[in-house]
Order: sequence, then C-alpha cells, then structure tokens
Amino acid sequence: MNGKVRKRYKYQPDFNELLLVLNRKKPTRPVLFELFMNPEAYQQLAGYKQEDDSGEALYKLMVDAFHAGGYDYATVHANDFGFPTNDRHKEKTVSLNDGFVITDEKSFDEYKWPDPENFDYSRLDRLGAHMPDGMKLMVMGPCGVLENAIALVGYENLCYMLVENPELLERIFSEVGQRLLKYYQIAAEHDSVGLLMLNDDWGFKTQTFLSPNDMRHYVFPWHTKIVEAAHKHNKPAVLHSCGYANDIMEDIINVIKLDGKHSYEDTILPVEDSYKLWGDKIAILGGIDVNFLIKSSLEDIRKRSERMLELAEDHGSYALGSGNSIPYYVPYENYRAMIDTALKTRGRSRCLVSLRKGKSMA
Repeated sequence: MNGKVRKRYKYQPDFNELLLVLNRKKPTRPVLFELFMNPEAYQQLAGYKQEDDSGEALYKLMVDAFHAGGYDYATVHANDFGFPTNDRHKEKTVSLNDGFVITDEKSFDEYKWPDPENFDYSRLDRLGAHMPDGMKLMVMGPCGVLENAIALVGYENLCYMLVENPELLERIFSEVGQRLLKYYQIAAEHDSVGLLMLNDDWGFKTQTFLSPNDMRHYVFPWHTKIVEAAHKHNKPAVLHSCGYANDIMEDIINVIKLDGKHSYEDTILPVEDSYKLWGDKIAILGGIDVNFLIKSSLEDIRKRSERMLELAEDHGSYALGSGNSIPYYVPYENYRAMIDTALKTRGRSRCLVSLRKGKSMA
C-alpha cells in the first residue's frame, strides 16, 4: 500500500483484471462488480462511519468501501451535473409521470439547460490521489439519455409526443444527449477514470419503454457517441439498464458496441441464461437477482454464486455481483455471502498460480 487511503485493507486491487473481463477474456482470479451499495453497507465494508456530511467525505468512504470489499474500481459521479425537474412523488419507487417540466415549445425554450462544462471535475483527481495503486474510478452519469428525457417530459407525455410532436421530442433528446456526451468526454480525460458507466433504464419486465425502432432513433445514437468517446481514450464503457432487453441486445452489442452489460432479473431472463446467450459477445456483469439475495438462505446464495463463477470459469467475460445494486433492504450478511464466495475462490486462485510458478504458500 502507498499510504493514500485511510487504512490498510486485505485486497490489493488490480483494474487490469476487470479489463480482462470487459475484453471477454478470463481474469486470473474472480472479479467483483457492483453499481453501488447503500450507506450502511459502505460503512460496514470500510470499517468506519462517514466523518461529515460533505459529498467529498462520502465519496472517499465509497472508495474505501469498494477497496475493502475486494473491488478493482469504485463508482462515482464526476460532479453534481444533472437536469433539474420538479419534485417527484417518491415512496419505495419513483413515478415516471411526476416532476416533468417540458410540455410544449414554450416550456422547452424556457428550460434552463445545464452546461456540463460549467461543473467542477476536480473530484476525480482528488479521489484518484485517495485510491490505492491498481484501482480506478467508474464514472456514472446523472441517469441516462432516456431516463432524463422521461424525467423532463413525463413518460405518458413522451409517448403522446412521439405521435403528436416528434420534432420537439427530437430536440429534447438532442439537448439531453449532447450534454451527457460532453459530461462523459470530460470525465474520460482524467487518468483516475478507468471506465464509463452508462446508467439508463430502458424497459419494463416484458418490453422496452419505447419500441425498439424508437429506441434506435432517439436513444441509441447518443449512447453510441458516448461509447466512441470512451474508446477514443482507450477506456471501456458499460451499460446498466433495468428491464427487458432481449429485442435490443444485438443493438447493444453490434451497434452501440458496449463492452459490458449490467442489470439482470430472474423474472425477465436469469443471468445464467444471459451468459450462455451473449457471454461470448459482451461481458456479463453481476446478475445475482436482488430478490433472490433478499429471500434466500446464505447457503443458497453461496451455491448460486459458486455455480455462476464455475459457468464462466473456462471463458471468463463475467464479474460476480447483484442483478442491480445493494439497496438498504438487502441484508448485509446476504450481500457478504455473495462477494465472499468470489473472495474465497480468489484466494484459491492465488494458491494455484503460485503452485504453477513453483512457489509454496505460507
């Protein structure tokens, strides 16, 4: 360790292992992947409580938690850039029809579009100095192209606009897309950033939010530009998208050319089946269903995690994690049962590597 982080942790990160996964190759040991966890899980992993309420302290806690948990990266936002909307009704879920601010040409012209170039990206440099050697940042956006368009217009209104005023809708997607593209372009220039996360939910359980053809017209071109920006800096780009995606996987792989896909649900298509279908074409990330993590015994969680690692043992292109994220209602011990499966296997992998090199393990 180089003294950059608060305390010593057991696992030495190596971002190159995640790069092997994203290049559809076999890593030398199991790799973990998670979009984000909850504050209690971060504190449990890092072994300390957040020192203050500032965003910087929270992000340092998150970096330490990802490091302590055996991850080779940490998820962050580059800054506070985002698209302001009205308050949305929130309970356990968020309505797709509340908070909208654009309904017509007048409200479009009056909306104060944020400029990503006016935001401070120095957080990425400070967190880079805080991280141990071998670790990188994964920068996620303030939601994605489709999610922000829905937030600005409202889902039902957007569906009507597809028919009644497609020209205005085109302009809305353009304003959102070009700003997200600039945000990611700037983030990708920082040495501390290892990959870009395009977090943009695209579907319900049985279909995409928009028809595949409308997705191809309004949404996918902007994601393609963001992936191109990442690749220009020799950095991968991965997609987190909840919901049904079977009808657009060929677009995700061959048109947008994403390096990895995250978010899987057993009620749509279990990760095991997704890996068999697409694991040779795109990295499969996470996938242990959140509902399964909540309701299953520790032993069943360990067994499924082991089986998934065994399924990917020959060809790689897989990192173990949840199907979505670790919200507060996932018991911490259940989450640990999942990641500890990889970490224990990781220890055995080190033994095998050392034995192959003719070394004994202490």
